[in-house]
Amino acid sequence: MPADASSAAPDPAASRAGVPALLRPSVFADVPALEAGFSTRAGGVSTGAYESLNLGFSTDDEAARVLENRRRLGAALGFPREQWVVTGQVHGDRILRAEEAGLFRGYDGLVTDRAGLLLCISAADCAAVLLADPEAGVLGACHSGWRGTVKRISEQTVGEMEALGAHPGRMRAYVSPCISLEHFEVGEEVAGQFDASFVRRPAAASGAPGPQKPHVDLKAAIAAQLRAAGVPGDQIEVSPHGTVSGSERFFSYRASEGVTGRMMGVIGRAA
Repeated sequence: MPADASSAAPDPAASRAGVPALLRPSVFADVPALEAGFSTRAGGVSTGAYESLNLGFSTDDEAARVLENRRRLGAALGFPREQWVVTGQVHGDRILRAEEAGLFRGYDGLVTDRAGLLLCISAADCAAVLLADPEAGVLGACHSGWRGTVKRISEQTVGEMEALGAHPGRMRAYVSPCISLEHFEVGEEVAGQFDASFVRRPAAASGAPGPQKPHVDLKAAIAAQLRAAGVPGDQIEVSPHGTVSGSERFFSYRASEGVTGRMMGVIGRAA
């Protein structure tokens, strides 16, 4: 699987100049007119716990700062906010067939065959999954935390793209930075909803304070769903970055105990 094209730290000069530091998936690099990326913390105007490129209105950050951060992201991508399709995510599996820009509450997935729209997925430990069938001109994006992954939202998003004329065998997919296996400690009630192959149950260490909880490999579970839906494994790019371990570079809900900003995974085809 290819690695995303920005394993190095964001360019400090670019951040000072107010240019958002984005991860650019290499899996989409040769697709004409396609813009795709995943934001980091760098390049915005927010301060404190939200420093600096907080893109989430669901936080307690000042709305004016979030608006400026979104303006900067739009400028970097060539998609002003008037072309964004944004969801009010609820950790569900509803998928919207986007035909116009705007805010659509209650959806965690988006698909479109329209040029000139930027599909936007917010995240701060969950994965943003970006998809494209370049030949059909069909795009998809979904928010896949543990609940969405259990509901197989990535697989369902592929199915919704097929309904618009896409073919899984032509699709390319990107799984963004999210919480890693090492840091995704869960209770048995969560671990039991995943296939055992994605669950690690550490042996209790001698003298450890209390029982060892299971860990879930969210990225591996999402990639498996994409393959099950027919996306070729060599066309699936899984970011090597973790949000908890990389919380200086990424917003992490778990690392910050709930007080943090939001990143975005975005994909759009120029009109």
